Amino acid sequence: MRSKSALVKKALGLQDPPNLHNKNALPHESDPTVTEWLSEGFPSKQQVGHYFVRLLPFLQWIRHYNLQWFLGDLVAGITVGAVVVPQSMGYAKLANLPVQYGLYTSFIGVVVYWFFATSKDITIGPVATMSTVLGGIVREVQAEHPEIPAPQIALAVAILCGAIITFMGLARLGFIIDFIPVPAITAFMVGSALSICSGQVKGLLGQTGDFQTSTPTYRIIIDTLRYLPTAQGYDAAMGLTALVLLYGLRSGFTYGAEKCPRFAKIFFFLGALRTVFIIALYALISLGVNHHRRGNPAFAVVGTVPQGFDQAGVPVLNTKVIKLIVSQLPASVICLLIEHIAVSKTFGRVNNYTIDPSQELIAVGITNLLGPFLGAFPATGAFSRSAIQSKSGARSPFTGIITACVVLIAMYSLTSGLYYIPKATLSAVIIHAVGDLIVPPNTIYQFWLISPLDAVIFAVGLIVSLFSTVPNSIYTTVCLSVAVLLFRHAKAPGQFLGQAWATDENNQVPLFLPMDEPKANPHIKIEKPRPGVFVYRFSEGFNYPNASHYFDDLVQTIFSHTRGTNAELYTKKGDRPWNEPVSSNTDDSHLPMLRAVILDFSAVNNVDVTCVQRLMDIRTQLDRRSAPIPVQWHFASIKSRWTKRALHAAGFGYSQSPPEENETKTEDPSSQSSKTSTDAEKGGMEMSVSPELAAMSFSTPDALESASRRFFHLDLTSALRSVDVYLAMNPSI
Repeated sequence: MRSKSALVKKALGLQDPPNLHNKNALPHESDPTVTEWLSEGFPSKQQVGHYFVRLLPFLQWIRHYNLQWFLGDLVAGITVGAVVVPQSMGYAKLANLPVQYGLYTSFIGVVVYWFFATSKDITIGPVATMSTVLGGIVREVQAEHPEIPAPQIALAVAILCGAIITFMGLARLGFIIDFIPVPAITAFMVGSALSICSGQVKGLLGQTGDFQTSTPTYRIIIDTLRYLPTAQGYDAAMGLTALVLLYGLRSGFTYGAEKCPRFAKIFFFLGALRTVFIIALYALISLGVNHHRRGNPAFAVVGTVPQGFDQAGVPVLNTKVIKLIVSQLPASVICLLIEHIAVSKTFGRVNNYTIDPSQELIAVGITNLLGPFLGAFPATGAFSRSAIQSKSGARSPFTGIITACVVLIAMYSLTSGLYYIPKATLSAVIIHAVGDLIVPPNTIYQFWLISPLDAVIFAVGLIVSLFSTVPNSIYTTVCLSVAVLLFRHAKAPGQFLGQAWATDENNQVPLFLPMDEPKANPHIKIEKPRPGVFVYRFSEGFNYPNASHYFDDLVQTIFSHTRGTNAELYTKKGDRPWNEPVSSNTDDSHLPMLRAVILDFSAVNNVDVTCVQRLMDIRTQLDRRSAPIPVQWHFASIKSRWTKRALHAAGFGYSQSPPEENETKTEDPSSQSSKTSTDAEKGGMEMSVSPELAAMSFSTPDALESASRRFFHLDLTSALRSVDVYLAMNPSI
């Protein structure tokens, strides 16, 4: 008998399984345990040490800092510092705060970030989108409680957001940001830009009309057009001309760089500093016009800017303020996170380095925790300034220290000159800065080409931001994106597979391809499995949301392509359950009986109780239909030991029938030949097995599977081979 078993193995190309008693020979065979899972999840001393070292990434690169790096950081730091001073003042205005708070925020952001940074290009400070959201919070709170000063509200928002984001970073929850897709981020950015630009037109034109710029965007546009006659000539002149010059300078420097590539670097720096030029120019004009009329300026100016850190101190944080702003914290946290992570990933990809999202959350969180002690409001990574820093030749995060020095000089030496900056010119600077956030129509068209549903999500988010608020746009797009994700997972289509063959040099390589693909290549011949055998692949995991959808499709297909073996199972008419239909008069004798189901688990990473229970129910249902012969269930490409443990606990992986029922019965050769012929007439892949081999029992498991789980296979090829041999050796089934 041993020699015959060896003959079977040799004919089918099988190997003996490893020694089941040798644990080293079967590293993946033993079931996992909860203790093992806990031990793997609990960090070792080395991992704990590595965790704390990662909290301060600058320790890894500061030892290699050199003069060449410093020169690159110096140029980039001065350039960004010159840009951030006027921008931060404008963004403080968006947040309904005095302009000096923008300077405080710019300073603390770049000072703290370099300690925790994993990106050399990001500069943290006030940004337009967060400033707009913060301005809305300030207005909403002060509408009910005007006695609460705006800075107190802003600093409280910064501390609470900083605490939440720091916790997320320390807990390594940076992956949560991945649940916010690009269309949602794009809708948020475009909606914010349109809201900011429309809200700044009032200041740009110096309109004195009594209307609010905190209403939805569509309402701001209507009110701005309605109150156009209230625009002030001098303010409009200072604002519109500044805006035209900003765009004109940018276009001119870009054109010069294209025409004279040798001077492209010079044109870049001139373009990057155009905001500084405009602010300085219009401040000088304002100085000449208003120097002798400070009490009654010809047009609105910034006014007095305190020198240094005038608002440094312990921020006031009481229960009353927290209750008033807690409902706005989710939108604020999302604003801080998505812009920073999106910007840092973008520049990491462009400049060939990888950022650590969780570490970036720590950097943003600690910045916002410490910033309020110097008077800073919520800050995050800024796209425009980060782009300037990247193109200016920044070599390390130390660029932030240079930027901080420039801001510090402005705070102590230039405050008297900042007094004369026209407010209309600041509005022009803001509009010019956020205008780049509005994506061109080609981007939306790309969304449509790649995924029409994502284009719809973007459109919905943009509409909500225009007719409601930016925070509502965030909630809407995130909820829609998560709903689409869950729907795609719950309605993931399974696939019935057939076998095709590809030639690899001199070998025939089996391929398993979907049989019901409508656009499949007609020149590829896909063979169906043996009659009564079904190969089914889960396409997107196998969990409780999609288990019913998978099995509804599986059972429906099996019922339509097989016949039952028990037409009348019940001896009495009254024994039949009400929900089990009486057998129809349709002739299904030409259909094969169900013999085996092979499930491809290559896309399954884990299972749960619900889906396994559903699998058990389907097994019971199909066994009743094919009784007294049980249906074989084979599983291929199982990745997780936990999945094997779950399936084995549910009674899968081994034969359910008694051993004596698996033994081959001796049959008349003519009847065996007739049976084989009948299967061949029904079509399907056939394995040539001689009568001598078919007369022997076969129970050889895959090379890496134990004999107790011989229905778990390494791949579909071995699973289908096992079924074919079993059926060839048991022709009566």
